Amino acid sequence: MPIDIQQVPSPAYVLEQDRLIKNLELIKRVQDEAGVSIILALKGFAMWRVFPLVYQYLSGATASSLYEARLIYEEMGCKAHTYSPAYQPGDFEEIMRYSSHITFNSLTQYQRYARQLEGSGISAGLRVNPEYSKVEVDLYNPAAPGSRLGELSQTLEGGLPGGIEGLHFHTLCESSSFDLEKVLAAFEAKFSRCFAQLKWVNFGGGHLMTRKGYDTTHLIELLKSFRRRYPHLEVILEPGSAIAWETGVLVSTVLDIVENHGIKTAILDVSFTAHMPDTLEMPYRPRITGADTVPQPGKPCYRMGGVSCLAGDYMTEYSFDRELAVGDLIVLEDMIHYTMVKTSMFNGVKHPDICIWHEEEGTLELVRSFTYEDYKGRLS
Repeated sequence: MPIDIQQVPSPAYVLEQDRLIKNLELIKRVQDEAGVSIILALKGFAMWRVFPLVYQYLSGATASSLYEARLIYEEMGCKAHTYSPAYQPGDFEEIMRYSSHITFNSLTQYQRYARQLEGSGISAGLRVNPEYSKVEVDLYNPAAPGSRLGELSQTLEGGLPGGIEGLHFHTLCESSSFDLEKVLAAFEAKFSRCFAQLKWVNFGGGHLMTRKGYDTTHLIELLKSFRRRYPHLEVILEPGSAIAWETGVLVSTVLDIVENHGIKTAILDVSFTAHMPDTLEMPYRPRITGADTVPQPGKPCYRMGGVSCLAGDYMTEYSFDRELAVGDLIVLEDMIHYTMVKTSMFNGVKHPDICIWHEEEGTLELVRSFTYEDYKGRLS
């Protein structure tokens, strides 16, 4: 049964576990049929309460920091594939403890830590930049001119250092398999001369294979074709959004309604800047259950206002079938991936609870509530 919103405390993120399982089943099918390894990217979904469930379907997880690597090790029970634009010298030994693979952003970073890796059994990789991406928002485009992420092909004309066993690229963002096909062509053209000495390649994230209309058949054939060309290479993908795509909501409540120059704003008990920063950064307009994202003539229209004091903490007008009132519930859809991982306690606003909806039982599990101590503990 669908979420019983009346059971949900406000504000709260609610993960629908059955939807997560459906996504994981689809991703595992791609993994198995293509003969690749697909791992969870914590930067997109780090709800560690369900890591054991995720690990039943996927091959592991990828970290971008010491804390993420440690969380994978402690809560998923495996070692991380770790990548960072630069490693803190004081952290590196501990990162090694939690990692099976460590990817370096530059040759200089690898050279700095290569000696520490000797005899560790950790597989070292290098991030490269194929200089091709279909991502139009520069904030999310790792291949934009002047990017700090990954080595260019011309810096590797003399070959790879002997200890490098893998190459990693990441230039997609919620992209299609046809976008991946174009990136792969650029990747092979620029770096295939290095493949003979490698054990693995990592195609990064951005593969939104759980989105409706995504051509998973094309993705599987594309991956199988690459593996036929380079049968000695393990192929790794690390999607961020795909795992938790459309698996849950953020439930909020109207606290007040204000009007200025004919514009009505419903003030919610959540904040776009604190709880949904991608809606302002990307930017995109989240769907609201029962509302029109594009204002409709003749219908009541409201901005959705956040509860922080930031002037721009709002979304422009939505249309509703009736006038809103204080106490109404507003359900923001698809709010599990790239939301909880990027939240803050800016302004000391109340952080939403974290819940899981169990469809078969029709029950809500409250996983975590946040308190003043959580806010105070982040400061000093």
